[in-house]
Amino acid sequence: MHDLDTLSRHAIAGQLHFRSNPAGLIFAEIDNPAGTATVCLQGAHLTTFRPKAQPEPVVWVSESSRYLPGKSIRGGVPVCWPWFGAHPSESSFPGHGFARTVPWDVVDSGTAQGATHITLQLQASEATRAQWPHDTPVTLRIRVADALEMELRTHNATAQAVPLSEALHTYFQVGDIAEVELRGLDGCAYLDKTEGFARKRQQGAVRFAAETDRVYVDTESACVIHDPQLQRRIRIDKQGSASTVVWTPWAEKAAAMGDFTAHGWRNMLCVESANAADNALTLQPGATHTLRVRYSAEAL
Repeated sequence: MHDLDTLSRHAIAGQLHFRSNPAGLIFAEIDNPAGTATVCLQGAHLTTFRPKAQPEPVVWVSESSRYLPGKSIRGGVPVCWPWFGAHPSESSFPGHGFARTVPWDVVDSGTAQGATHITLQLQASEATRAQWPHDTPVTLRIRVADALEMELRTHNATAQAVPLSEALHTYFQVGDIAEVELRGLDGCAYLDKTEGFARKRQQGAVRFAAETDRVYVDTESACVIHDPQLQRRIRIDKQGSASTVVWTPWAEKAAAMGDFTAHGWRNMLCVESANAADNALTLQPGATHTLRVRYSAEAL
């Protein structure tokens, strides 16, 4: 397990330091001339990101999030790995995998071209091996500047092919979910979870007036959140991802979850870069797969 003394070798004067909360979780705090971010070492979970040029955060986190050992955080960028959604055969295993609630090690940090970066590696344990017996080291590299870049890298160190589904389950800050639209998915096929995974096809931009939970398949396209209230657009670029998941719980479902404030759901939209459903992966022996994203914001 980490402690603040051993982490000090990864600190960067004036840009990266580590702190703990009363529950014992440790966070990496990044603050450089271009942007700020916070990363919880449990789950390698980025909880905040704001470019200095933006008055509002780009990444949303619930004011009611619980930062406790072994508990998932509502908001930020949960790492869904090594499966997305329910486990295919074991209903007792956690939804979206175990990566977001277990410790990760800091293995590297540094600065380059005005950005601060940190790399974390998942700590395998008896508990994780009981759910995932495969030797597949996974790292997450986070680069913070005026844009946020993340690279989720999985290596298959076994002699057998390994099934893998994954997502960076990013919650974006929006002015009002009823006013935004998501562009970039026109014409894409999707599975609609709110209607029993019915297969449909998107027409035009995605707009929101009720609970939305969709897996858009066979798409590597960039997406843009057009936000008239905050007078900005957020661009979501990705590589190594063939699925885009779009989710908003709306009022009734958010109220049942317990870690949303009364109206917090109105200020978030999940646009997740994934390999899921039709696009789940098979990682061959010795192969490495990297899912990359880049999030940037600009005024309308």
